[in-house]
Amino acid sequence: MDVLPLVALIAAGAVVAGAARRTPVPAPLLLVGAGLVASYVPGVPDYHLDPHIVLPLILPPLLHTAALESSYLDLRANIRPVALLSVGYVLFATLAVGWLAYLLIPDLPLTAALVLGAVIAPPDAVAATAIARRVGLPSRITTILQGESLVNDATAITAYKVALAAAVGEGASWSGGVEEFLVAAVGGVGVGLLLMVPIHWLRTHLKEAMLQNTLSLLVPFVAYAAAEQVHASGVLAVVVVALYLGHRSWQVDFETRLQEAAVWKVVAFILESAVFALIGLQLPIVLKGLGEYSVGQAALYAAGVFVFVVVARFVWSYPATYLPRLSARIRAREDDMDWRRPLIVSWAGMRGVVSLAIAFSIPLVMENGEPFPARNLVLFLTFTTVIGTLVVQGLSLPWLIRVLKLPGRDAQAQTLAEAQAQNAASQAAEARVEELMRDERNRLPQPLQDRLHTVLERRRNSVWERLGQPNPVTGESADGTYRRLAREAIAAEREVFVRMRDERRIDDEMMRTLLRKLDLEEAAAYREVED
Repeated sequence: MDVLPLVALIAAGAVVAGAARRTPVPAPLLLVGAGLVASYVPGVPDYHLDPHIVLPLILPPLLHTAALESSYLDLRANIRPVALLSVGYVLFATLAVGWLAYLLIPDLPLTAALVLGAVIAPPDAVAATAIARRVGLPSRITTILQGESLVNDATAITAYKVALAAAVGEGASWSGGVEEFLVAAVGGVGVGLLLMVPIHWLRTHLKEAMLQNTLSLLVPFVAYAAAEQVHASGVLAVVVVALYLGHRSWQVDFETRLQEAAVWKVVAFILESAVFALIGLQLPIVLKGLGEYSVGQAALYAAGVFVFVVVARFVWSYPATYLPRLSARIRAREDDMDWRRPLIVSWAGMRGVVSLAIAFSIPLVMENGEPFPARNLVLFLTFTTVIGTLVVQGLSLPWLIRVLKLPGRDAQAQTLAEAQAQNAASQAAEARVEELMRDERNRLPQPLQDRLHTVLERRRNSVWERLGQPNPVTGESADGTYRRLAREAIAAEREVFVRMRDERRIDDEMMRTLLRKLDLEEAAAYREVED
């Protein structure tokens, strides 16, 4: 196997993604555009999107890193809109877009049209959430988009399997389809629930940060493979395990958290860069396979399918937003929902690499030996839908958000909440230190006592201030005592942050920011000892 094209793809994708950070264009769009241009540059090899690589090797780590950064509590609080989009909308889009495509395209069998509907049903919210964070969307919309992207792939893959079974002649009924969906969903969640506690226990009992992070890299592949082995949803298994590990990440060693955050950022950056570039590089392969359809005819069908996909999301989103609010209990529990929020959620339904990977997995022949009907056209329509949503919706989403003047996150309120959390944690730390120092074994020389209190005071007074290089410690016993008390103080602060997160006084993102600051200070203490 020639690895040079793969290395070139990763390197070029990283360069383009890095350059995108200096432009107003979101990285996914620039990467797709670069792939489209590069696909016609002489000497650039054909990059075939292999579903046997994308689904088991690329999708699990991308889902894992997204779920690690998601908030289990926020997802639980928004379970209804997330479920309506990730399950209800995907099934609705499969049927609605498939039926409309069947009416639009002559000689396209209904079963093949439903396969197309399932393929292009799941939005890829990687690009949408990247844009949302960049322009400062309200956290609830970002949470809903993230939650949808974590689960909708499982729904789409299951719907695709059912539609494909009917299309190739293996037989499929509505009852069989519902049964397969339930088995995949319940089985995937079940596998995740079975794996999450033992994996977390192993992480907390491994003493080497390098071993813990090696385990972290293996987790998504293990969870995905284990679920697929029992014909359950590997996607859901990965998401369940990652949500649990992310929710419990504060229980592992600080060094592990620091390494893990850096490792997964690099992994996600490389995979996302390569994947979006790979989408653009598929154009020549897709066009070569059109066969009996002219480019103009296929383009007309592509425009129609693109409109169906966009309209179907609006048709689903507004009723799914407002109909549940007919319940007085839901209205009392949730804040007022103005029309702009479902509009943003609807317009953020961009498709991505999962749709293309599923499309390329469509078999060439059916059970009777006949070619799969309009397979090349389905590939083309999937490709144009992915490109169309990324370009049209991706480029216009920031503009739409600005025009609608949707209120973003209140930076002042967030800073105030962070300062209050830091003040409460510092007070707990000081109380813990005072309690420990009443014991003769924990007595420190006055300079070290002053230094410890200064550290706590600095954290209390400013949530942003980084500590300078401390004075060197002389005396092995005093140094050990100081480090032990400092770690006790940090542990007390950490417990307060986690408790405030669980009480919903701060969100997960703020908790991670505060914990990372403590992790860096704890790491600095260990570095001082080694020096």
